[in-house]
Amino acid sequence: MLDQHEIYQQVIFETLGPMAQLNSAVLIAAGNQNQGIKLDTSEGTFFLKLNFNHEPDIFAKESEGLQKLRKATFLKVPQTYGYGRVEDYNYLLSEFIPTSRQQLDYWEDLGLGLAQLHLTHSKQFGLESDNFIASLHQKNDHHDNWPDFFIKQRLEPMLGKAYFDRLIPLDFLKKFQTIYSKMNSILPKEKPSLLHGDLWSGNVICDQEGKPCLIDPAVYFGHREMDLAFSKLFGGFDSRFYEAYESIIPLEPDFESRIGIYNLYPLLVHLNLFGVAYLPGIEKIIKHFQ
Repeated sequence: MLDQHEIYQQVIFETLGPMAQLNSAVLIAAGNQNQGIKLDTSEGTFFLKLNFNHEPDIFAKESEGLQKLRKATFLKVPQTYGYGRVEDYNYLLSEFIPTSRQQLDYWEDLGLGLAQLHLTHSKQFGLESDNFIASLHQKNDHHDNWPDFFIKQRLEPMLGKAYFDRLIPLDFLKKFQTIYSKMNSILPKEKPSLLHGDLWSGNVICDQEGKPCLIDPAVYFGHREMDLAFSKLFGGFDSRFYEAYESIIPLEPDFESRIGIYNLYPLLVHLNLFGVAYLPGIEKIIKHFQ
């Protein structure tokens, strides 16, 4: 069994070639799902993301998502150099983004860049293949109708997993499903937009030039209000971000009243990842819309 240093060496060999040498490795992030390591090599400095024993294509999908973002917005998105599996570890090697202080127009740039991303449209909601949000499988079967996609590809899979894992009882599952009939009247009709898909403050970093950089996407074509609602779930986004966004694509009236509906999805994701502490927030939203 390889030790950590040997794993790093193997990743460098597979992605940068046999002449690349590892100078140093520093652990800079350690979460519930992934490790982040700064690798200094003879070919430059890179960011290595590792996770243990998850789905083998999880980082292939993340790399595809980053590429889609890079093509659709002027915002900084890290380059990727390779992904694969070494023993029981999945890896993704990408550009290392040094951080700095935010420039004065940081939030305006982020709003304008997200609006540009959302102006990339598709004929249907979904994606050509499934992917992941965090470590959870994310279904992306195509639908012509946003409420149908939202219910069948977002809410139902996460709700079913929560029930299967005994995080919720059957009566709660049935109570949750009662709001489905109201979706068509609640959610405004719009073209499918390319979404980041996991837009909370931890997935936007400030690069060395003080500009916003998008990381860790869970991309698909969906309703653009999903990204905006998710950005409000845990806070951290300045009002200038929303103002700049709406200067390009104004939101439909009463967006604030729909935020809870959209955020049922990330709350279900967090319920499945981290447990029942997220259940009261879901219950409150369901009660409000019943």
